[in-house]
Amino acid sequence: MSIGAKIGPRLVLRQSQSLVMTPQLRQAIKLLHYSNLELSSFVQEELDRNPLLERDERPETPSAEAPAQDQRPSVLEPVDSHAQVTSESLPSAAEAPLDADLSNTYDAGGVADGGLSGMLYTGIGRGGSHAFDGDGPGIDDLAESPVSLRDHLAQQLRLGFADPADQLIGAHLIALLDGAGRITAEPAAIAAALNVDLAHLEAVRARMMRFDPVGIFARTLRECLAAQLAEQNRLDPAMAIMLDNLELLARRDLKRLSVLCGVDAEDVADMVAEIRRLDPKPGAHHEIGPMQPLVPDVLLRGLPDGSWHIELNSETLPRLLVNQSFHARVSARTSREDRVFLSEQLQTANWLVKSLRQRAQTILKVTGEVVRQQEGFLRHGVAHMRPLTLRDVADAVEMHESTISRVTANKSIATPRGVFELKFFFTTAIAGMGGATFSAEAIRHRIRAMIGAERPDDILSDDAIVAALRKEGVDIARRTVAKYRETLQIPSSMQRKREKTAA
Repeated sequence: MSIGAKIGPRLVLRQSQSLVMTPQLRQAIKLLHYSNLELSSFVQEELDRNPLLERDERPETPSAEAPAQDQRPSVLEPVDSHAQVTSESLPSAAEAPLDADLSNTYDAGGVADGGLSGMLYTGIGRGGSHAFDGDGPGIDDLAESPVSLRDHLAQQLRLGFADPADQLIGAHLIALLDGAGRITAEPAAIAAALNVDLAHLEAVRARMMRFDPVGIFARTLRECLAAQLAEQNRLDPAMAIMLDNLELLARRDLKRLSVLCGVDAEDVADMVAEIRRLDPKPGAHHEIGPMQPLVPDVLLRGLPDGSWHIELNSETLPRLLVNQSFHARVSARTSREDRVFLSEQLQTANWLVKSLRQRAQTILKVTGEVVRQQEGFLRHGVAHMRPLTLRDVADAVEMHESTISRVTANKSIATPRGVFELKFFFTTAIAGMGGATFSAEAIRHRIRAMIGAERPDDILSDDAIVAALRKEGVDIARRTVAKYRETLQIPSSMQRKREKTAA
């Protein structure tokens, strides 16, 4: 008789610990990762979804109980002291009411008056005020709508070609333009697709290369520059040879170019300066829209006593209210299903308000520690930046590194030295003599300053930069210097010597 293990289903009771990520916990973690603008979009979705949530649009008025903004206590003490971060309410600018009935409002300056269409007169005076004693919107308040590059070229196409076949070819070429204003497709393939002769296509393209901006519809950089030089009547044989040897120009081999073009060094320098004034990407500037300013999430300013005041940017953060009275009034007169729905919405609304408050406190606490660590940079510049890692901040504020990473991601801070991303203040450490450490950002700044101050007859090589940094106490390798130099987009010593010699 053999005894073996019994195989079959069994009921076993075991105890174990595990972290359960509830949907609300996941959403709270996502809120830390959001920037203020992304958070505003998320809050707007919650306002549309939850009937118990309201936007607090009451204007902030200083009272005896709540001190004014400029009278609140400092957030950070001077250097060598811990950050004293206080949680503050998240105010927002008062907005005009959205529930006004404008169906019977006279549209002053509208289409009936010969004004601009689509502008609704909402009782807001000049500069956004609600007063009627000032002047109306002036012409300076109206921005010109930008014309796209394709619309600009289509207008020139209609005026430059009378033949419908030429206009059809030109419209197809306009559709094939890339962001730089070049044609990347082969002319033979384009002619085959349109069922036209290649010579006819090239003749139309040659005329369109003189459109504004000149040099557009070119297939190569040489064609683009040649069209602009021909428009200026400067495409002579010597310049054509230089355009045929653009790789030598990129290497700053001016002696070789002087021999090929048959001119002296002074003429080569003039020709190079003339080429530099041309636009290698004539179509890129027309596609650039208005620059969007970087809206900071955190505001930092210095106080007269030398401390720092930190606050969240209230202009980009909404204030929320939970309508408890509406819940109490409606839930007493509704069915059981509706009461369950309202209870869930009330719980969600309370959780969101609490999460926003906790998010604000966490951001202020982490930012306060970052400012304390990098106070040298804020007061004296990049050369005094300290090496800083996520672990350093996590240990100081007693949080996990992942939390610090989420707090500092996608967020920027406005400082007296400009607006920076919070990730900018975290840099790796470079070992120094005697156990000292230096910030990698400060080393890059030092390398840029050393190269910027070099003389044309004394160009610093990477080895010379390493020797100079080691005299200053920085133990750095040559390959690290080369990597930092390439990151700063600084050419090699040989390239810099050619450029400064030519200059």
